[in-house]
Amino acid sequence: MPRSISFLDLRAGQAEIEAELAAALERVLSSGQYLLGPELEAFEREFAAYCGVRHCVGVASGLSAIELTLRAAGIGAGDEVIVPAYTWVATWLAVSATGATPVGVDVLESTYNIDPEQAEASVTPNTAAIVPVHFRGEPADMAAIGAVASAHCLLVIEDAAQAHGAKHDGKRAGSLGDAGAFSFYPAKNLGALGDGGAVTTDDDELAAKLRLLRNYGMRDRYRIETAGVNSRLAELQAAVLRVKLPRLDAWNRARAALAEMYGRAFAGEAAIRMPQPPPWADPVWHLYLVGLAERDRCAGSLAARGIESLVHYPVLPHLSGAYGGDAARGSFPVAERLSAAALSLPLHPHLARTGCDAVAAALLDALSDTQ
Repeated sequence: MPRSISFLDLRAGQAEIEAELAAALERVLSSGQYLLGPELEAFEREFAAYCGVRHCVGVASGLSAIELTLRAAGIGAGDEVIVPAYTWVATWLAVSATGATPVGVDVLESTYNIDPEQAEASVTPNTAAIVPVHFRGEPADMAAIGAVASAHCLLVIEDAAQAHGAKHDGKRAGSLGDAGAFSFYPAKNLGALGDGGAVTTDDDELAAKLRLLRNYGMRDRYRIETAGVNSRLAELQAAVLRVKLPRLDAWNRARAALAEMYGRAFAGEAAIRMPQPPPWADPVWHLYLVGLAERDRCAGSLAARGIESLVHYPVLPHLSGAYGGDAARGSFPVAERLSAAALSLPLHPHLARTGCDAVAAALLDALSDTQ
């Protein structure tokens, strides 16, 4: 059956701003400056102001944002970095890329985010940092994480790749730790037309080191001060992000309205484990993820009705070939149990309310077929 409701429709989002995007791209093309130019500088100022911090440093990806922040803080071989078990593998890979060791900890059943108590229990004399992930666009418990970090003198890097605009007690993601790492992958709430990322921080020294590291360790042409990398956010991507940033809050509100519709539709349905954000969290609903005992059967039933759903994530980092594989099964029982039941439903700012209603009805029908 042809797909009638896609999980994500990037074309609809681009169509809304087509004229502005065309003007922005033409502006860059006409400038003749395609890297480390005025568009990037302007976007860095604008995104820093949006997040409520002094600095934003554009880089090539969300993975690079975490890696370079760790390196800028002097973290590497011999160090340990605490990461949640339930996340995309990039969170762990960024730590490994520095030579440090990612130390996984389990997550909270209620939020899918890192368990602060288990994080503290995992601290050793070698622990240098903790990287909480704001999974699904819902902030982790940053008050508790901050307390752990303060008690043990740990650097806190928010993995905010899914949380552009999310708030914790009124403060935006990216301003809740020592630094925030963002991805601008096209499917994100704030997405570019390719890969991209950024680090936000109030730390002047950290920002200066990040600017060096992203550009070969070079302060000016051919004056190499440290061993850096090539990790720059291109002018074209920065121009695109500048067009989208003023719309981010409205797009996030549209996501929240659809999430509320799903919540009403599934209220009282014991077979659906729904998101329950804590009172201090203002999520941006990057994903609307439900837990289902018959996940695969329900996904197949939705597909038969022309509705696309996705699993985030069928293979957790510790079960991947990069970090132990199947031999590590059972290491993080909560994360593994949640992952086995997780199904993400279509949700994006341009999904019609009728489409949201159709997805909800189809899932309820699928559940009745399995009971």
